[in-house]
Amino acid sequence: MSDIAQYVHRHRSRFIDELSQFLRIPSISTDPEHRRDVLQCAGYVAGALRRLGMQRVEVFSTPGHPLVYGEWLEAPERPTALVYGHYDVQPADPLVLWDTPPFEPSVRDGQLYARGAADDKGQVFMHWKAIEALWQLHGRLPLNLKFIFEGEEEIGSRHFDPFLASHANLLAADVAIVSDTAMFARGYPSICYGLRGLAYFQVTVFGPSHDLHSGSFGGGIANPALVLAQLLASLKDEHNRIAIAGFYDDVVLPTAEERRQIASLPFAEEAAARELGVPALSGEEGYCFLEQVWLRPSVDVNGIWGGFTGPGSKTIIPSQATAKVSLRLVPNQDPNRIADRFEQHLQAACPQGARLQIERMEAARAVVVPRDNAFVRAAARAVAQGFGKEPVFIRSGGTIGAAASISARLGIPIVMFGIGLPDAQTHAPNEHLDLDNLFRGIVSVAHMWEELATIGKA
Repeated sequence: MSDIAQYVHRHRSRFIDELSQFLRIPSISTDPEHRRDVLQCAGYVAGALRRLGMQRVEVFSTPGHPLVYGEWLEAPERPTALVYGHYDVQPADPLVLWDTPPFEPSVRDGQLYARGAADDKGQVFMHWKAIEALWQLHGRLPLNLKFIFEGEEEIGSRHFDPFLASHANLLAADVAIVSDTAMFARGYPSICYGLRGLAYFQVTVFGPSHDLHSGSFGGGIANPALVLAQLLASLKDEHNRIAIAGFYDDVVLPTAEERRQIASLPFAEEAAARELGVPALSGEEGYCFLEQVWLRPSVDVNGIWGGFTGPGSKTIIPSQATAKVSLRLVPNQDPNRIADRFEQHLQAACPQGARLQIERMEAARAVVVPRDNAFVRAAARAVAQGFGKEPVFIRSGGTIGAAASISARLGIPIVMFGIGLPDAQTHAPNEHLDLDNLFRGIVSVAHMWEELATIGKA
């Protein structure tokens, strides 16, 4: 056992107590009633960075929630790593489905239950404790470190890219570390080397100026709810391919090697279907499930509403109907170009008897990092030391808008190392973090700083 692993083992109980303090702050970024809690959490993060010995700590205001920055730059001949994470969390509702209160952390069967435990406070905390271990054992850090923690990741990182554009020199680094991803499975430490992008919309179909009696007007006027359903159905064809003209023009196809590596991972589609509670997995023809969610674009309806939805019956033609729609994108797809084509598709399919309104919301490009990058290889060596086995390389179907901004604005490689598990119930009741993964993750990150320090400055 390395000296770092021994240090972490000795302080496990204290680490759980300190992380629990962090988790008790209900920093729900989407809810205006929790604005003071988010501000309190930003202050907590700043205090933690000061206690870690950062030379400079600053809380930057934005039109939304603050960003917290910290730096230690006393290794002039060594590379600089920029660590990104977020301190905001998702709402906890429905509260009735939690076994214990979401902001009163509880340990059960080696799992720490609380909102934000896995996404993303536990992973942020992992970096803090890795620094503590190195300070206590060696009295200094092996490379330069910068930290940027945001309070709006759960609401689309809407102010992160403008901040990065105006503070590119402040955040300049040789490599970025993002710990907001998951492991492939329990017992499989993972390095994520790719994320899908995103284009998100709210689509509303307007019909009559007010709800109408369906007996008096049914069949003679366009029903917005039915029109919306038809428009959404037109987005995919019978082969589960997206039917928007030109949508696949810029899509980068997976290589034979990528497909071979994915096929080598221990994943059983029938077992996954049972675990998800569906009769079978379904998707684009010619691709397995992991290829579909990691390497191929997708379209999903995230919410839909309109008309009467209460108990009993009410025979109306609703005056409007609305849906939220997300498109996950892959490398080379431009979110703005895709948004143009999405709008053109729906406008062309909308009947004359209805009016369509499309609001563009979040957008981000896909991110892919070459696996043979020196920083990625160094991170893999560190993870192997922390977990006692070589990590697997995976891609993620999700989107981290800040990672896309860092890649585009700073032009540096990104190492994505996360310790959450696929069944951690992030964004759902009973979110939890595996404590063994947390402690091994702390060891891995401490070794990561040592490994990254051996790479020459850019």
